Amino acid sequence: MDNLINIKEETVGEIVTQDYRKAQVFKSFNIDFCCGGKKTITEVCESKGIEVNALKKALEEVADRVDSIGNDYQKWDIGFLTDYIINTHHQYVKDNTQFIMELANKVAKVHGSQHPELIRVAQIFTQVAMELISHLNKEEKMLFPFIKELATVQRNGGALSTSAFGKVANPIRMMELEHEEAGEALKIIREITANFTLPADACNSYTILYKKLDEFENDLHKHVHLENNILFPKSILTEEELQASGV
Repeated sequence: MDNLINIKEETVGEIVTQDYRKAQVFKSFNIDFCCGGKKTITEVCESKGIEVNALKKALEEVADRVDSIGNDYQKWDIGFLTDYIINTHHQYVKDNTQFIMELANKVAKVHGSQHPELIRVAQIFTQVAMELISHLNKEEKMLFPFIKELATVQRNGGALSTSAFGKVANPIRMMELEHEEAGEALKIIREITANFTLPADACNSYTILYKKLDEFENDLHKHVHLENNILFPKSILTEEELQASGV
C-alpha cells in the first residue's frame, strides 16, 4: 500500500484513470469522478465533509485485490479510443434516450399526481437528452475527426491540417462544460428520486424507468471519464508534441 501514501495529492480523475475499479468507490461516497475529476482527494473530502481515512481505506481495499482491472485505456491510441467512445458510449446514448424519454413521460402522466418528482424527472431528462444528442453531433462532426487526424499524423507522419477552431483545447473546453451540465442534471434526478428508491405503488414501467436512469447515469460517468480524463488530455499533449516537432 506504499503507493497510496501520497494519495491526498492525486486527483480523483488520475486515480480512476490508473484503476477504473476505484470509480465504484468514489460513487459509493457520492464523489463525481468524471466532471469533478480534477479535484484532489483532499479538496473533495473537505467539500463533502468526508473523512479522508475512510475514503483511503476503501481505495486501498480495491488496490489490494488481485483481479484484473480490465482495459488500460490510458495506453490506447487516441484514434482507437475515439472510435471506442463513439461505438460504445455515443451509441448507447443514441439507442436509449428516446426510450427513456417516452417512459419518463408515461410514468409521470400515470403517477405524477401521487409522486410529483416524476414530472420533474421527465422534464429534466428530456432536456438532458436533447442537449446530449446535440453534444454528440458536435463531437463526431468537429472535434473527434481532428483528434483522429492527430493520431494519424503522429503514427504515419505528414502535415496536420488547420482546424476552424484553432487549438484542440478550445472545443475541448466547451465539451467539458457540457459534460458538467449533463452530469449535474442527472445528479439532480438521482437526488429527487432518493437514489432511485421505488415507492410501494411502483408499477413495472416505474421500475424499468428507475433502472434505466441509473444505467444511463453510470454509462455517462464512464463516458465522460474516458473523454475528460484520458482522451482530451492525451489529444492536447499530442497536438503540442506535433507542433513542437514542426508538423
